[in-house]
Amino acid sequence: MAAVIVRNGLVVGPESATVADVLVVDGVIVAVGEGLDAPSRSREVDATGCWVGPGLVDLHTHLREPGGESAETIESGSRAAAVGGFTAVVAMPNTEPALDNVALVTYVLDQGSRALVDVAVAGAITLGRQGERLAPMAELAALGVRLFSDDGTGVQDAAVMRRALSYARPLGIRLAQHCEDTNLAAGGSMNEGALSSRLGLVGRPAAAEEIMVARDIELVRLTGAPLHFLHLSTARSLAAVGAARDEGLPVTAEVAPHHFTLDESACENYDAHYKVNPPLRSRDDVAAVRASLVNGWADAVATDHAPHAAELKDLPFDEAPAGMLGLEHAASLTFEALGSSSADPIRFFALLSRSPARIASLRHGDARVRHSGHGGAVVAGEDANLVVFDPSARWRASRDRLQSLAYNTPYDGRELEGRVRTTIVRGDVVVDEGVLA
Repeated sequence: MAAVIVRNGLVVGPESATVADVLVVDGVIVAVGEGLDAPSRSREVDATGCWVGPGLVDLHTHLREPGGESAETIESGSRAAAVGGFTAVVAMPNTEPALDNVALVTYVLDQGSRALVDVAVAGAITLGRQGERLAPMAELAALGVRLFSDDGTGVQDAAVMRRALSYARPLGIRLAQHCEDTNLAAGGSMNEGALSSRLGLVGRPAAAEEIMVARDIELVRLTGAPLHFLHLSTARSLAAVGAARDEGLPVTAEVAPHHFTLDESACENYDAHYKVNPPLRSRDDVAAVRASLVNGWADAVATDHAPHAAELKDLPFDEAPAGMLGLEHAASLTFEALGSSSADPIRFFALLSRSPARIASLRHGDARVRHSGHGGAVVAGEDANLVVFDPSARWRASRDRLQSLAYNTPYDGRELEGRVRTTIVRGDVVVDEGVLA
């Protein structure tokens, strides 16, 4: 019998938090309370002064396998996820080739079954992510795939997107859209505005995102199908989704840590580590994205973890690929954005665990979903996917200590507040005192 007891932490539920012990036996929480007795030879985790909650869930992870293993593999990405407090990640389908068929999705699921954390898969909406013919969503749904996206490029043709939404609804799956009109954004490498003009770089206008958000809200209204908006980056995009949700439309939205911590001024030195898609926006947009964590416009924080080989990020800004690492710093950056010492632990776990698990259908024991049991209440009977987060920790991010194979983080050398101390996956302590166990 394998047993772990987490002692004296603030156990954070969906609506309240209380100091207690959490006893885990054979991968399941068996008791939560004060002064619990533990079986002999139990592994003890001291959580005094820490938050104990459901393991974090990332809706938006680029694991690069197959096709991009020089930047990341499923195994290395799972190590980064574990150190970041994630017990489950959703692997995006813009691999080479795209995850648009049963064979490739099965491969990723099988590789993920040997990883440190649970690896779910987002299937492609269209074949090859070309935006033309629908991928075999029913076949992939039969494998347990519950989220579908052409991430990297949005589905440009409104008729194709309408057909995809109509097809998805009876399957009980959710589409996730990368919102950007490629004609408006063509050739751009940073946010369009006065700064891009001064730097001599072609810009990607905020309107390119906002127009597609508005279009797809109308398509949801037309079809009744649920839709998740990926990495929204502007105030108007978030406001539109918030208004649609208030109307009762089945829409959700995520924001990425870099969009609430960094603005377009980071691009002034032409450092491609700050090149992302959608791009870093204006200070007003950054403030709005940050506010969305509290005002409810954002349902979830998702990392958009996007590793790239070092030689590619060394290219000139307008030639380098977009994307930055996110898994190992997201918890701390979210904690800071929520106000650090005044941060609400209930909202913290809602953004990073409970809502993402619900959106990805990883919360409950759906027999069709290979990886479930994430994002639940910390109560007896739940699967033991847990994280211990130390809100008092202060630490310095270092490129040299990353678990990812890639190094393209913009946070190297940055002082951060709050840190994941322990990650427990299916009852196993995989990270202890901030390092792999």
